[in-house]
Amino acid sequence: MIPTETIVALATPSGAGAIAVIRLSGKEAVSIAANVFISVSGKDLTKQKTHTIHLGHIVSNGKTYDQVLVSVFKNPNSYTGEDVVEISCHGSTFIQQQIIQLLLRNGAKMAQPGEFTLRAFLNGKLDLSQAEAVADLIASDNEASHQIAMQQMRGGFSNEIANLRQELLNFASLIELELDFAEEDVEFADRTQFKDLLIRIEFVLKRLIDSFAVGNVIKNGIPIAIVGEPNVGKSTLLNALLNEERAIVSDIAGTTRDTIEDELVIEGIGFRFIDTAGIRDTTDHVESIGIKKTFEKIEQAQVVLYLVDSSLLSVVGSLLSVVSSQLSVEKLKSDIEQIKNKYPHKTLLTIINKKDLLSSEMIKKLETELTTDSGQQQILFISAKNNIGIDELKQTLLSFVNTGALRNNETIVTNSRHYDSLLKALEEIQKVKWGLESNLSSDLMAIDIREALYHFGEITGEVTNDELLGNIFANFCIGK
Repeated sequence: MIPTETIVALATPSGAGAIAVIRLSGKEAVSIAANVFISVSGKDLTKQKTHTIHLGHIVSNGKTYDQVLVSVFKNPNSYTGEDVVEISCHGSTFIQQQIIQLLLRNGAKMAQPGEFTLRAFLNGKLDLSQAEAVADLIASDNEASHQIAMQQMRGGFSNEIANLRQELLNFASLIELELDFAEEDVEFADRTQFKDLLIRIEFVLKRLIDSFAVGNVIKNGIPIAIVGEPNVGKSTLLNALLNEERAIVSDIAGTTRDTIEDELVIEGIGFRFIDTAGIRDTTDHVESIGIKKTFEKIEQAQVVLYLVDSSLLSVVGSLLSVVSSQLSVEKLKSDIEQIKNKYPHKTLLTIINKKDLLSSEMIKKLETELTTDSGQQQILFISAKNNIGIDELKQTLLSFVNTGALRNNETIVTNSRHYDSLLKALEEIQKVKWGLESNLSSDLMAIDIREALYHFGEITGEVTNDELLGNIFANFCIGK
C-alpha cells in the first residue's frame, strides 16, 4: 500500500555547513511548507507552478528562523512522484532542527531510511534495481563504481532484464494457451523459436552472472594482500603505493604484528591493500596471532603480492656471491609453488624488492631461474624504498581487472541480491530447455517458466514483499 503521510528529513549530511536542504514529500508537502514560509514578493506557495524556486523566510508565531529558498516540484514530475518541497536554509545545525521541528508540528512526520526512494519505487518512478543503484551511487568512491551505478540507475540492467522477461512472457502465454486446448493436442508456441529464445536468454544470464565477479570487487575495492617473510619491505611497499607513511618501517623483524589496510584508486579502480605480518616460525604469542591473521587475509584477497628481499637470494652461477646467501632460488621457487598450490584461485605476483642492488645481468638471471616451464610466472622487480617500479606494479594490478566490459559500457552486476536471482532464473531456464529437448508436456514446462519469470520479476520489482523492501531500503540514509 502506498503511504499517504507527508514525510520530512534532512537531505544533506548532518552537521554544520554553508547550506542545508530539508526535503518534504507527500500530498500535504506544499501546504505544510506554505504554513511556515512567507515569500519576499508575497506569493502564495500553494498556487505556484512546479519546478519553481522562491525566496522568503521561515516564520512561526511572529518569529523569523531563517531566510531560505523553497523549491516546489508538483506530482507526478518529482523524484518521488508526489508533491515535493525542498527548503534550502543556512547550514547551522540549530536552524536545521528548528525548521524540521516546525514542519513536524505542522503535520509532517519524520522519514524512515530510504523512504523517499521507496516512494519513488512505489509510484513507478524507478524500478527496484534502479532504486538500489541510487544507494550504490551515493556510496561510490571511485570512477569505476560510479560508472556502474550510473549505468544501472539509467536503467541499462533493468531494460535488459525486462526485455528478456517480456519475450519469455510472450511464449509463456502461448504455452499456457496450449493447456486450455490440451484435448485438441495443438501447439501455439513455435518450438524452434522458443528454443532459440532459451539459448539466447541462457547466454545473457551467464554473461551477467560472470560479470558479478568483476562488479563485486569494483564496487567494494579489490583486496590485495602483501605477504612475505619478516623485514623484506612489505610496509615500505605499502607506504610507496599510498605515497604516505601509513605503516611503521623498522629494521627489526616482526615490526608489523597486525594487518594494516588502506585504499588506493588507480585509474578509477579501487584497490584495498593489506600489509600483513611477516610469515615465519616464532615463539612470540602476539606475533603468532598476527601471522594467523596473515593467512586469513590471504583467503580474503583476490591478488597476493609475494615480496622477496633480493639481498637474501643466491643465484646459480654465483652472480650474487658478494652477498651472504640466506635464501636459494630453488627454495624461493618451492615457496612460490606452495602458495600457488594452497591458494590455486588467487592471482599471485612475485615481487623482488631492492632492484637497485641488482645489475641488469643479475635481473635477467633471476628472471630465467624463476620463470616456470609454462612461462606464466609473473615477476616484477622494484625498489620500494627508492620508488622504483611502483608505477609498473600499479599498471600490472590494473591488468588483473577485466575492465573491458566497463569500457564498453556493458551491464555489470554488482548487487548480490541480483546475482542470486540471476542464478535461480538460469537454473529454471535450463530446466525449461531440458524439458523442451525431452518433449516434456506443456504443463510441466509452464511451471518452470513461471519460476523463471518470478526470479526475473524479483530483480526489477514486479515481484516484491514487505520484508524484501524493508531489507533493501533500511540500508539507505535518511533523507534519500
